[in-house]
Amino acid sequence: MATGHASTLLRRLLHVWPLPLTLIGLVVGIAAELGGQRDIARIAWTAPAVLVGVRLAWQIVRDLLAREAGVDVIALLAIVGAILVGEPLAAIIIAVMLATGEALEEYAQGRAHRELTSLLERAPQQVHRYAGSELETVPVASVVVGDLLLVRPGEVVPVDGVVVDQPAILDESALTGEARPVTREPGEAVASGVIASGGPFQLRATATAEASTYAGIVRLVEQASRSKAPAVRLADRYGLLFVPLALGIAGAAWLATGDPERALAVLVVATPCPLILAVPIAIVSGISRAARRGIIVKGGGPLETVARARVMLFDKTGTLTAGQPRLVSVAGPGDPDEVLGLAASLEQASPHVLASAIVAAARGRELSLRMPADVDESPGAGVTGTVDGRRIRVGTARYASATSLGSTGSAGSATAAGSATAAGSATAMGSATSAGSAAPITLPRWIRDLERRSTVDGTSMVYVAIDGELAGALVLDDPIRPETPRAVRSLRRAGYTRIVMVTGDRAAVADLVASAIGLDGVLADRHPEDKVEAVRHEASLDAGPVVMVGDGINDAPALAVADVGIAMGARGATSASEAADIVITVDRLDRLPEAVRIARRSRSIALQGVLVGMGLSIVAMIVAAFGAIPVIAGALLQEVIDIAVILNALRALRGGDVTPITMPGWTATQAELVAAHQQLAGGIDRLRTTADGLGTLAPTEALAELHAIDGFLTDDLLPHEEDEDRTIHPDLARAMGTDEATLALHGTHTEIFRLARVFHDLVAMLPPDGPDADDLPELRRVLYGLHAILRLHQAQEEELYASVTDPTPPRVLAAA
Repeated sequence: MATGHASTLLRRLLHVWPLPLTLIGLVVGIAAELGGQRDIARIAWTAPAVLVGVRLAWQIVRDLLAREAGVDVIALLAIVGAILVGEPLAAIIIAVMLATGEALEEYAQGRAHRELTSLLERAPQQVHRYAGSELETVPVASVVVGDLLLVRPGEVVPVDGVVVDQPAILDESALTGEARPVTREPGEAVASGVIASGGPFQLRATATAEASTYAGIVRLVEQASRSKAPAVRLADRYGLLFVPLALGIAGAAWLATGDPERALAVLVVATPCPLILAVPIAIVSGISRAARRGIIVKGGGPLETVARARVMLFDKTGTLTAGQPRLVSVAGPGDPDEVLGLAASLEQASPHVLASAIVAAARGRELSLRMPADVDESPGAGVTGTVDGRRIRVGTARYASATSLGSTGSAGSATAAGSATAAGSATAMGSATSAGSAAPITLPRWIRDLERRSTVDGTSMVYVAIDGELAGALVLDDPIRPETPRAVRSLRRAGYTRIVMVTGDRAAVADLVASAIGLDGVLADRHPEDKVEAVRHEASLDAGPVVMVGDGINDAPALAVADVGIAMGARGATSASEAADIVITVDRLDRLPEAVRIARRSRSIALQGVLVGMGLSIVAMIVAAFGAIPVIAGALLQEVIDIAVILNALRALRGGDVTPITMPGWTATQAELVAAHQQLAGGIDRLRTTADGLGTLAPTEALAELHAIDGFLTDDLLPHEEDEDRTIHPDLARAMGTDEATLALHGTHTEIFRLARVFHDLVAMLPPDGPDADDLPELRRVLYGLHAILRLHQAQEEELYASVTDPTPPRVLAAA
């Protein structure tokens, strides 16, 4: 770390030494001139100017050798011209001007890079590790997976891990940009790089330092810091027009008047510091600002390209959707809570991707879980075990319907039969047959109905058997992120005219997601090479740069070939993050339109500096050509223009933010509302399950089920919706300054209340012996309608809730 500071200091000294040298020469020369020592004054002014000129000439030669045409040649001609025509004071003023501009650029670059370099400087070097009952301090590189660490208050979490003993209060602002501390409960994952802002806590390492989140971000930052911004070449492109123009005006003034000082005055005011400074400072300021928000940009080129682009392609799973399965409903003949509770108890022993979703759903419904015994898992098929003396089988339809462990062999080889994969990723989930020669089995009607519904809805099925009998199915899906619709709308407001999904999922699933969030097109069933071809096809349409957004290994080739690749997440050295030009280190899609806004503002400010600076210089050149601006006055005028351009470029560090919606105490309110939605989820799922199964129930059983649903609507659902409509939504409307969003929610509330009344009346009119065949169609219509509108309504509410922030500082527990 000391070496890094020393190299940074040396670099800054090499950049700023001309400023004190030229200032000393200017002051000494003025003093000598006032004292009548004209020869000393000329030497004091000429010598530093010559040194600056030689240094500038070397930089020009170096750029030319690198095939980079710069605009510094005008400044060099101005210094040389001033010395040749006997104007050493003008030469030293130009040298001071250049040195001042360079020093200001170094300051601005340092300020703009502050957030990037701070990430590098705060990386932990040592950790506190338990060796038995003893605590030792060791280098962070020596940590291995499974080590138990102690993180003390104020320390940076050194590696990825899970909280062990007690809740950890963390400041995650360095990674997420959010200033509010968060609490991680025992068993929750913690990313390295966050700060312990509460008491000490124990952490079980789940990755080495090199493979942890923070190390990956640091590598990305270092790569971003080394990148030369192609946006700087934007200034050089303008310079290719500006240099001949300035030389032409200077030459014309000299030829017209025969006075070389006219030409020198033109060159002095034409010195292109606005071109040299405006673009890099504005772009690097934008990069720095993005880093504060958890957006790592690998150089100015991607930032400028994102600002110009109008076409964006998205992967689906993990990008537009959460990438984590969620329980949608519990279907089948068994009691939903019993089926879920027993399945979740067994799944506690499974490491499968769906197991955690099932366990989380059971805990969300406050079901009691027991530890399983005699657990045996068949990869690709399911898991078997004993819970409270009952034999439980959870997995594919074939696996769960088998009567003994001996019959699971073929099930285990199933290609995708009921595979416990993310929603929509399997092609034949819950199939009644396995791959190869496995004999088909006959499954109950309710399973076949679920399979058909799964094909339409894009859901996954996990079947549950209790004591040898199929008792139910757990329906899971990969939900759309709550912030996704809002992010897509923000991208459209930012100027993106074509937004397309490119996914490996089947078309039915992809179309559902695309229609829900309003995309312009869907390319489904695409393999990684097909995604690359999709990017190339969009680029061939000449609609401007193409941006690709993804998160997985299969997205890396498309991210690499796109004009700008944007990766969601930066854990370790994933191929997606390495291939991408921009990495969003926060698991929120709404940071994407924020990155676009930052890019557009930075580019706009850079162009403002270039165009305004050039415009002022052109006006000054014309005035100087007519003799109205002397050489020395022109040099001072150009200095003023330089400072104005630099200050303007630094505006890219802030401003242009979208005003957040704030409500004091919203964190607790939102948690209560989300918990209420989770508690209602089982009853809402029951609406569709009942509608699906009405024709299979005896009339008296159907009547009892309908009365139970009517009770749920009357006693649980409607009071919740009425409370939201009466208290929460008016508060939200006041916070937003408009009731536009809440009026839409009020409209859906009205329809929910209407359908609930219709259902209540229909049930009240049924005879005591239950519904007949003529009653079922209308009952199904109302149940399906209620289920659909409630699912949509809750999604709309959660999207709105996610856009509100709590300005109240959280209470941070004192250190133990």
